[in-house]
Amino acid sequence: MARYGMVIDTKKCVGCQDCVIACEAENNVPEGFCRDWITTESSGKFPTIEMEIRTERCNHCTDAPCVSCCPTGASHYHDVGGVVLVTHGECIGCKACIASCPYDARYVHPEGYVDKCTFCIHRVENGKDPACVSVCPTHCMYFGDLDDPSSKVSQLLKSRKNHSLIPEAGTKPNIYYLT
Repeated sequence: MARYGMVIDTKKCVGCQDCVIACEAENNVPEGFCRDWITTESSGKFPTIEMEIRTERCNHCTDAPCVSCCPTGASHYHDVGGVVLVTHGECIGCKACIASCPYDARYVHPEGYVDKCTFCIHRVENGKDPACVSVCPTHCMYFGDLDDPSSKVSQLLKSRKNHSLIPEAGTKPNIYYLT
């Protein structure tokens, strides 16, 4: 079975927000909400300041607390690639998943259910990349099977220094940032 993930090259990301707009358009995200966003993080002190620009979203964790805490089973792992999804009709809007997510990757849709990034599984199942990956003008985003050693994402993780966000949370995130 595949384990889908994303690798993002922070040396190439310019923070243009094309990924954010593509996601909103592809997934009919209501105005004022987002499934992905751009973060800029600076570290160090002058004259050795470093800046990392990242596109962030649900990390589709292998050990997702949002799945284990959901009282209705609305938050679940999809059969394809272990993608974490929300079945809107089963979600009661209790927000337990929002509270449990260390990545602040969920929001309450105006219609009352919780929503989040789906890795555009509807596109992936048809052989396409997620919308965010397909529009990136700097080609800093890569999507694929992390368990396939010959996949582009696996090759990138072997060849470059990388990190995930909040690894100490123990969620085993499936998004990695090349540095």
